[in-house]
Amino acid sequence: MFEFNIIAECPETGARAGEFRTGHGVIETPLFMPVGTQAAVKAMSPPELQEIGAQIVLGNTYHLYLRPGADIVEQAGGLHRFMDWPGGILTDSGGFQVFSLADLRKITDEGVEFRSHIDGRKHFMTPELSIETQQKLGSDIAMCFDELIHIPAEEKASREAMERTVRWAERCGRAHTRSDQALFGIVQGTLFEDQRVECAERLAEMDFPGYAIGGLSVGETHEEMYRVLDALRPVMPKNKPRYLMGVGMPENLLEGVARGVDMFDCVLPTRNGRNGSLLTRRGRINIKNAAYERDFSPIEEGCGCYACRRFSRAYIRHLYRSGEILASRLCSWHNLYFLVNLMRGARRAIIEGSFPAYLRDFFKEGEFEA
Repeated sequence: MFEFNIIAECPETGARAGEFRTGHGVIETPLFMPVGTQAAVKAMSPPELQEIGAQIVLGNTYHLYLRPGADIVEQAGGLHRFMDWPGGILTDSGGFQVFSLADLRKITDEGVEFRSHIDGRKHFMTPELSIETQQKLGSDIAMCFDELIHIPAEEKASREAMERTVRWAERCGRAHTRSDQALFGIVQGTLFEDQRVECAERLAEMDFPGYAIGGLSVGETHEEMYRVLDALRPVMPKNKPRYLMGVGMPENLLEGVARGVDMFDCVLPTRNGRNGSLLTRRGRINIKNAAYERDFSPIEEGCGCYACRRFSRAYIRHLYRSGEILASRLCSWHNLYFLVNLMRGARRAIIEGSFPAYLRDFFKEGEFEA
């Protein structure tokens, strides 16, 4: 069921175009996945996500475990029916959210004790419980429970977290029983290339259907991120999809694709959209600025999203100043469309043999850091 086929590669870079078959259709890569933390992509309905071309969305295991609870989602028929989404769904393991709790958690080899951010109650998340929860949620892709730590990290602390991630991956693999759900391993090791390579090689021996790269986009420089991706590209299984977690800046997406990454996700397009920050080919703009008060052009000329087809910068700025919810919806719509379409264009360029030019033109046209 979870066959991954590479249909085109760029010989000048590591970019590849692929197809990953799941129970809810074939996912065409490279792609950007909108984040639906609590079984909903903020400000967007499922038909709207389909309209922008989203193929797969994310659900958050930590949040759904706490509210409404995996049992309720399971009784509703799983996440697809619960949120009325016909496409693919990936659930993360909850590792990043537990990492974010900082002072509210305690990590041992057995698992993580943490206090709920909702009511302060204690919970204990183990690799087995994470897998049990994700199986009840019924996602197409589940993630192994992992440990990530802050960057920069001491070498010893980084290795301890990497080793624990490998041990937890083994436990996740034993606990996972759903044949209609792909389980991905997660590569950790902070910025230590030797640890990253070792982790990837040990996880590859477990033969997961796909592999993620975690623990990046947490404060390191772009150059440090790319250095890690460069080190991992030769050792990650070529015949499995590669997923760079939590990365959503356009320049990072394209540089990731050039290094063989197939899948990306991030809350950036909707979070920034709610704050009036918009992505364009020429760089980022803040729609709340006075410069757009009488600007009756679209957010971006030539953009095919609903917001750009129907409304002007002046109107969207007016909505923000008036406190209208529609402003957040339109800006989120545009940002999501921008990233989904950016990846669609990259895929087309890989297939047509023009990806280096596509990459070069993007950085030449916009105010982005290569």
